Amino acid sequence: MSPTIDEVLAVLRDKVVDPELGMNIVDLGLVYDVDISGNRISIDMTLTTPGCPLAGAIAAQAEQVLREAFEGYDVDVNLVFDPPWTPERMSEEARRALGFG
Repeated sequence: MSPTIDEVLAVLRDKVVDPELGMNIVDLGLVYDVDISGNRISIDMTLTTPGCPLAGAIAAQAEQVLREAFEGYDVDVNLVFDPPWTPERMSEEARRALGFG
């Protein structure tokens, strides 16, 4: 049985943290799309700024944890910057924790 989008997001929420902000990439609103097709999991994600020095590390960590959690699935992590990330994409909890309201 294929993983669900919610299961993929749960793995990313639990295991991939932006080291500069100390918060997971899902609550930060960095995951734009999850697609599960056949034995492939593709995610489109962004960063808080296009020039983030940790871009490669965060994307690689997302790919690694998904490969470990869903053995036998091909995993593609695509960094996208359109639309640009804004604090409005964050969960309410993340906004409160980071002082955005």
